Amino acid sequence: MKKLWQVGLIVFMGLALAGCTFIFQSGRRSDKQKIDELSQQLDNLAQAKKLLEERLGQEITDKQVKLQMMEKGLVITVVGDLLFDSGKAKIRQEAYPLLDKVATVLKDNMAGFNIGIEGYTDNVPIRHSGWRSNWELSTARSLSVLHFLVKEKGISPERLSAIGFGEYRPVASNDTREGRKLNRRVEIVIQPKVTKVKEGRAQSEEPAMSEPQENLK
Repeated sequence: MKKLWQVGLIVFMGLALAGCTFIFQSGRRSDKQKIDELSQQLDNLAQAKKLLEERLGQEITDKQVKLQMMEKGLVITVVGDLLFDSGKAKIRQEAYPLLDKVATVLKDNMAGFNIGIEGYTDNVPIRHSGWRSNWELSTARSLSVLHFLVKEKGISPERLSAIGFGEYRPVASNDTREGRKLNRRVEIVIQPKVTKVKEGRAQSEEPAMSEPQENLK
């Protein structure tokens, strides 16, 4: 059953991330190579999820962080109120220990994967903070996390991207205080790489899970 789920997700990822129609044909060498690569990436992401669950156990228990395997990759969702004060894009000092733990895994264990940073807000209009709209605020917040990972943690900027979605991708109702809190968030996405295959050979290298820097029980 687990194998069937994994194959289904591999096919879905191949379609969703490639951004085009891709037809798998039984026995075709290039298709088998692509499936094998995606399968390896899923295994690597699953290892990273387990590692993060161990290192962020308290933060997950406190509902400050959530880990999910999604079509776009392994998503680390951080509650925005932990990272930023209301209407601000400067990272709060209280958030540094959490970001340090995440950055260590990204740098030491997931070096072959790119990282997308996505900022989101609730739908409360901007009034006094000076931002033109929630789009600007969400983008500035994602860029703050990006610059922290580059300047403070030494992660290669070539691996990183940042985007702001403002209020337009809610995960809960903005009609309640709790819902608005859930919508104010930053998602750090460890992104799978979908290689394009030409003449039976992959055009980019398969990312690999680096060896953990410490023994985990």
